[in-house]
Amino acid sequence: MASVTVVDEDVSLDQPTLIEGLPGVGLVGKIATDHLVETFDMTYYASIDCEGLPRISVYEESSRDLRPPVRLYADEERDLVALQSDVPVSASASSDFASCVGDWLADRDATAIYMSGLPHQKEADEVPSLYGVATGDAGDRLDDHDIALPTERGAVSGPTGALLHESGARDRDAFGLIVESDPQFPDPEAARVLIEHGISPLAGVEPDTDDLVEHAEEISEQKEQLAQRMQEADTDESSQAQSIRMFQ
Repeated sequence: MASVTVVDEDVSLDQPTLIEGLPGVGLVGKIATDHLVETFDMTYYASIDCEGLPRISVYEESSRDLRPPVRLYADEERDLVALQSDVPVSASASSDFASCVGDWLADRDATAIYMSGLPHQKEADEVPSLYGVATGDAGDRLDDHDIALPTERGAVSGPTGALLHESGARDRDAFGLIVESDPQFPDPEAARVLIEHGISPLAGVEPDTDDLVEHAEEISEQKEQLAQRMQEADTDESSQAQSIRMFQ
C-alpha cells in the first residue's frame, strides 16, 4: 500500500494546488517542479512511500539529512505543494501510487497540475507549444487563461497518465499540461514555458524563470543522467504525451 507521511505538522494548507514533477520526456515536469521548490524555498512536508519505488535515500549538497526519493514540499504562503521525485515510478506501482495521491488530494480538497512532455524535434529558436487538458470542471480555467487546445488526438502515459486517469475516475478537477519537448535530452526551455504559461496563471504564482534560460546548459548536464535512465527504462515508467493517429 502507498502512504503519505507528513513530517512537518506545522504546515497549514487550505485547498492547495499540487504541482507534479515526475520524470518524463525532456524531464520538463521535474525541471519545472525542482525550480519551484528552490525558488520559493519550499518546506519538506511529507514523504510518499509505496511498493515499486526504489528503496533508496537521497541527500543534498552540504547536508547530512537523508530523505526518501519521492517527497512533497509545501509553501504555506502560496498554498502550493510540489511533488518532487528523483526516481521513476514503476508500471506496477502506478495504480497504487495514483490512488494514494488521489486520496491525499481529496482529503485536502486540492487541485493538481500534472505535466507531460510531447516528443518534438524543435527548430532553432522555436518556442515549444503548450496545450491543456482537464478532468472534472477544470477545463473552463484553461479557457480563461488562453491555454491552447491539443492540435491532435493523443494520450498521456506512464504514472502521470495514471494520475490523470485517477482524477477523471473520481470526477475531481485536475489540469494536464502538455508541452513540446526534446525527446532525448533535458529541456529547460520547455520547462520555462510550462511555468510561465501554465503553472503561473493556474496556481497564481510568479516565480522568476531567468535562471532556467541562463543556466540551461548546466541544468541539462545535471539532469542528463536521469534522462538517459528514463530512455533505457520501461516506457511505462516515463510520463509522456503521445499522438494517436487512427490510421497508421
